Amino acid sequence: MQSRSLGRVLIIAGSDSGGGAGVQADIKTVTMLGGYAATAITAITVQNTLGVSAVHPIPPDVVRAQAQAVLDDIGADAIKTGMLGRRAMVEAVAAVLDAAAGVPAVIDPVMIAKGGQSLLSDKALDAILNLLVPRAALLTPNAAEAEALTGIAVGDLDGQRRAGEALLALGARAVLVKGGHVPGAQVIDLLLTPSGETLLEGPRVDSRHTHGTGCTLASACAAGLAQGLKLEDAVARAWAYTAEAIRRAPGLGGGHGPLDHGWPLRDARDP
Repeated sequence: MQSRSLGRVLIIAGSDSGGGAGVQADIKTVTMLGGYAATAITAITVQNTLGVSAVHPIPPDVVRAQAQAVLDDIGADAIKTGMLGRRAMVEAVAAVLDAAAGVPAVIDPVMIAKGGQSLLSDKALDAILNLLVPRAALLTPNAAEAEALTGIAVGDLDGQRRAGEALLALGARAVLVKGGHVPGAQVIDLLLTPSGETLLEGPRVDSRHTHGTGCTLASACAAGLAQGLKLEDAVARAWAYTAEAIRRAPGLGGGHGPLDHGWPLRDARDP
């Protein structure tokens, strides 16, 4: 019998050669929060802090086979999805989620890279709406993604709320509408569930080193759910971890640099 306290997270996402986002950020995050990360790679990207120069998709049946191999042996207490890219990939992931019935899924609807490159086709967006949103224990769109999914403008907290409510109506069990792209001195992320809402708020950090923020936050949420935390507690811990990782960003690269995923380790060494 596997211990639920460890928290096994199956990550289905793309690889970032720069290490700041994607599967690399996911693994670092889950590990730093005390969980166990396993992966099914959906694509190999050629990228650094300056942008994505190439994307090489993995065949969907290979992605599904990776995930099933993990589930058949190691198992999972939560599943987190990231970059999927194409409709066929979304369909394969939906099949994985159905095969892992009862395992909560954190769906990060990755659409655009930090440098502006599109990472999701129009047909795949439709599939996410129809196949993954209804299977999401937690959906984590940023403002632009929430707008694309719902058609509702998300330029302030009210827009975040209305888009989140629309996504709940489409079947998501909880929605975290992120406010990093919403103007204002404060960043407000809004967690909505059928029973109410929770605001997570903090001062905006003026930094270009925010690459991988969405991946990190979603993976941190998945780690908490995998470890048996209540949704609100998992999201609050994930939010605090990610905010500190942004504040401590190491300043790497000439573009959108990565976060400091390892800050808890250094704090433990140097109390």
